[in-house]
Amino acid sequence: MRFGVIGTGTVGRTLAEKLVELGHEVTLGSRTKDNAAANDWADRAGPYGHAGTFAEAAEFGEVVLNATSGTVSLQALEAAGAERLAGKVLIDVSNPLVFSATGELSLEPVNTDSVGEQIQRAHPDAFVVKALNTVTAPVMVDPARIPGEHNLFIAGEDVEAKAKVRAVLEEFGWPAGAIIDLGGIEAARGMEMMMPFWITMMRHLGHADFNYSIRTAN
Repeated sequence: MRFGVIGTGTVGRTLAEKLVELGHEVTLGSRTKDNAAANDWADRAGPYGHAGTFAEAAEFGEVVLNATSGTVSLQALEAAGAERLAGKVLIDVSNPLVFSATGELSLEPVNTDSVGEQIQRAHPDAFVVKALNTVTAPVMVDPARIPGEHNLFIAGEDVEAKAKVRAVLEEFGWPAGAIIDLGGIEAARGMEMMMPFWITMMRHLGHADFNYSIRTAN
């Protein structure tokens, strides 16, 4: 399968690397064609890895992943082009984290909206699925880094799109039973609001190799 990854930071490169490792073809997209991180990654990735602009990555991918910061995701996807995203599954991995000059963390948007919802409204012809935003990048593609059973969450409006995302997550190593479908894209609010606690826990533990494990009475 062909994937377009929007964003060349740690998350984008980690996802792109894993997809190539699994035998998929990937274009890693950045704002400009001369982005050093994207070109360095493509040089190391072999024949299945390519560098390009946001627009080229969106055009290339049968499935597109938004791995940009949530505060700039709408602008990045606008540059990718609505016509190139139309009809495609768009996996939103972003979080709208805003850090003050003194290091205090907040979210924008929060409570009554989410980046996932904003993206779906801006791109009504794409099938947006929120996923992978509640774990650190290495755990996204290697859940076995954390011993025992733990969970990942997805949210989106389209059942078939979520099934495609589940298949990708299972390729990454997530057991089918570990993936919890929270319903429509509005559930992205709660998924994004988990991140301030996640940051607090990371600072407490001193590392990011942890995750949530949901237990129920039934």
